[in-house]
Amino acid sequence: MTIGVVSDTHGFFDPRLVEVLEGVEVILHGGDVGSLAVLDELRQIATVHAVQGNVDSPVLKLPPSFTRRFDDVQIEMRHILPVLQSQLEHWARNSVLKSFDPTTRVIIFGHSHEPCLLLIGGKLFFNPGSAGKKRFSLPRCCGLLEVSSRCIKATIKPLERYNQQLPVSIQWGPEQ
Repeated sequence: MTIGVVSDTHGFFDPRLVEVLEGVEVILHGGDVGSLAVLDELRQIATVHAVQGNVDSPVLKLPPSFTRRFDDVQIEMRHILPVLQSQLEHWARNSVLKSFDPTTRVIIFGHSHEPCLLLIGGKLFFNPGSAGKKRFSLPRCCGLLEVSSRCIKATIKPLERYNQQLPVSIQWGPEQ
């Protein structure tokens, strides 16, 4: 199963998402959607599940978190983790794993606008970066997540040219 992963659109739907997400079975949006129009555009591609970001209006009626199994791989999604993304590895080794269901294999988040693929304690922490308008010097991108009972592969997909290195891809078996 292939899942599109998007975050931090802030009310902007990049038309390139149509091509990058073509063929995905579902789209997970990690928050800061920004408008119902963005969700409507994404729904033209596939079914969408989104969580509420810190700038999302209650009018969107988005849940603060989302947990679901896809091809026997449990995924949890929330917009903000309790620590800065730059501190994730240190924090995760000490206490983050207790914050998630033991059967969760993928944690999708957003907020920082900075793409992240980290494998910690048998869990993939996946921030697809921002698919919204350019902010600061951060790349504009989204992600793809391929899941099966035997393997998980996460890939960052740039939405525009970016001259610095991106975390491109990570693959592993859920039992590793």
